[in-house]
Amino acid sequence: MVNKGSKLHYREAYGKYMARKRFVVLVLIALLLGVALFSITAGSAGLTLGEVFRTFMGTGTTQANAVVWNVRLPRILTAIVVGGALALAGCIMQSVLRNPLASASTLGISQGAAFGATIAIVYFSAGFQHNAAGSGAISISNPYLVTGCAFIGGMISVFVILTLSRIKTVTPAAMVLAGVALSSLFGGGTTLAQYFADDVVLASVVYWTFGDLGRTSWNEILLIFVILCLTFIYFMLKSWSYNGMQSGLQTARSLGINVDQLILVSMVLAALLAASAVSFVGIINFVGLVAPHMVRKFVSSDYRFLLPASMLAGACILLLSDLCSRTIVAPIVLPIGAITSFLGAPLFLYLIYKGAK
Repeated sequence: MVNKGSKLHYREAYGKYMARKRFVVLVLIALLLGVALFSITAGSAGLTLGEVFRTFMGTGTTQANAVVWNVRLPRILTAIVVGGALALAGCIMQSVLRNPLASASTLGISQGAAFGATIAIVYFSAGFQHNAAGSGAISISNPYLVTGCAFIGGMISVFVILTLSRIKTVTPAAMVLAGVALSSLFGGGTTLAQYFADDVVLASVVYWTFGDLGRTSWNEILLIFVILCLTFIYFMLKSWSYNGMQSGLQTARSLGINVDQLILVSMVLAALLAASAVSFVGIINFVGLVAPHMVRKFVSSDYRFLLPASMLAGACILLLSDLCSRTIVAPIVLPIGAITSFLGAPLFLYLIYKGAK
């Protein structure tokens, strides 16, 4: 029989446990806001914090208004929603597949999106090279066609993996291996399409695959944000079910969780979230893989906190990567996909090293 003192001790211990996890989430929110505010002032335009605040208050200069509202703020919000979307999708995929390597990249979603975008650019004339003012800057002539084809390509990969899982029971490791195989297949198709393209079209394909946070409009940012909010609400409502699945599928079923339905719906929504983000901005690696592992060190596998913490960490990682891409060799903007790979790969190796000790 548990005495009153023991109950009080357990209650205090649980209170400290919850307070520690809430503190981590609050720290991530503060970090995200701080990095976002600094990102608005960083860059070749040389805006000060005072000029940014005056712009938000409606009393800024014409130049400050143009830089903040047309360039900086859309880019920063894109980094936040896309980074959050990729990290949240990666967290859910790792949960339902019970595989720490699951993400949009390892399941072939990103590569499928690249293949779809390549088909749109090469065979539907959606890409071109723009030489205005002799800049030679590359842009996409029909971004919505490219985005639609990229989205379809990403969803095809998930459809194949889910079909395999429904036709024949496969292990979580086998599902990731199927994603690797699909990545190779889509990569081969992309290479063949590029091989038969001329130089101008090939440049447009390469430009898209680099990843670019500056190509989204306010409507596209809003669309990704809405999808992110709706999927986040569903995942949070199912957070106790994800916690139950950590003890094994049989244990989860004994708790009354409809495991098969949860896995199917969660994978479809996570894939929809990841494919939507990738289709608008191009290939961005490691964010969805690394962010959940980073915050799991602080909030463990309690999905009530792991889901929002992963989303916030993903937004911070992509925002910091964008800051690096704009400032390392300013005014040149480096490809965001390359920056996330350079930052993410060593970080992931470090997390593996720490976990092995």
